[in-house]
Amino acid sequence: MRATQQRPTGVERTFGPDEIIVTKTDPRGILTYANEVFLRTSALTEAEAIGQPHNIIRHPDMPRAVFKLLWDTLGQREEIFAYVVNLAADGAHYWVFAHVTPSFSADGRLVGYHSNRRLPEPSAVSEIRRLYERIRAAEQRQTSKPAAVEAGWRTLQAELGERTYDEFVWTLTNGAR
Repeated sequence: MRATQQRPTGVERTFGPDEIIVTKTDPRGILTYANEVFLRTSALTEAEAIGQPHNIIRHPDMPRAVFKLLWDTLGQREEIFAYVVNLAADGAHYWVFAHVTPSFSADGRLVGYHSNRRLPEPSAVSEIRRLYERIRAAEQRQTSKPAAVEAGWRTLQAELGERTYDEFVWTLTNGAR
């Protein structure tokens, strides 16, 4: 089952402010671990989740350019914090504040990725949603995926101005606009 085939229902799901969604993947992004909070929020069973690509929960409203940023950052062996909207298997959506880190073996070899997700502040979601809508609009005007990613990337960079995505995220997270 692939949640990307599920149509969004418009129903928003949430999880507790004291809960953390945790997943682990192999280097290709295939789920190797999912905690109970992830399973409950994504409406997946452990059997449905483990062995599937993490993008099983990709929401169609999530800009491709933000995933490019995520994978570019992880490819540099760095962590990233990002706001992400996910699509549950039943069509509900849920917002997270994600912290994704590469995981390494004792000899420094990449063995996968670890992600913790917390419940974001509504004010941060409101602002990030507006940014993502502008990026998605630029992406949707394109006729190919590569062109969409490039258009979204240019829009993201223009929106950020002199700031990095990290700096923008932390202004939202810390309430310092």
